[in-house]
Amino acid sequence: MAKQDNIDKLEKMGAQCIGNNDLSVFDDIWSADLVDHDPAPGQGPGGQGLQQFWSDFLAAFPDLTIEVDQMLATDELLSMAYRVSGTHDGDFMGVGPTGKPIEIRGLQMSRHADDGTILERWGSSDVLGILEQIGAVKV
Repeated sequence: MAKQDNIDKLEKMGAQCIGNNDLSVFDDIWSADLVDHDPAPGQGPGGQGLQQFWSDFLAAFPDLTIEVDQMLATDELLSMAYRVSGTHDGDFMGVGPTGKPIEIRGLQMSRHADDGTILERWGSSDVLGILEQIGAVKV
């Protein structure tokens, strides 16, 4: 698969899954056998586990936006540095809605199959920063 096709898959996820809170496209993007090398706390295995994470995350921050700052792509791998922002309007890691805004940075890398499906994911997002911004922890 060409690198532009891999970029298109992630843009589709951003526009449809995140931008419109519509996870119906998830199975077209993520492999059911996805290997997530950096799962969120409590995240289940495979594509289903990642889909549940996104469902919960979007419920906690329904106005979530992701802005890509930098992207690097090959025919197999895609890496990006990004910023996430939103308003805490639902439960997040046991913390009820506070109405507080969040903004964090993160890095992600994905490995794509020949059909563009994402097979592996590595990443790091500032979860501690989210918890601090919603008042759940003090750093």
